Amino acid sequence: MATLASAAPAREGGFRRLWRVLRQLFHEMTGAVFGVLTLGWANAALRAWMRDVARWLVATAVAVALLMLFFSWTSFRRARRVR
Repeated sequence: MATLASAAPAREGGFRRLWRVLRQLFHEMTGAVFGVLTLGWANAALRAWMRDVARWLVATAVAVALLMLFFSWTSFRRARRVR
């Protein structure tokens, strides 16, 4: 009986639980913001492509969109790892 009681995880205190929830919410909100920025930069790249803008401008917009997508993905991954 004693081994079962010691194997149970200790319950978190109120502030520790609140801090964990706030950290997870922060990472999820940051990921969502970067996701929206990804859509905006991808839209700018598509519009530039359709209007025959210089290719380096299109490539820059695509590169920034991919960077924002990476930031969004890593932020959501970090939100899952919060314990």
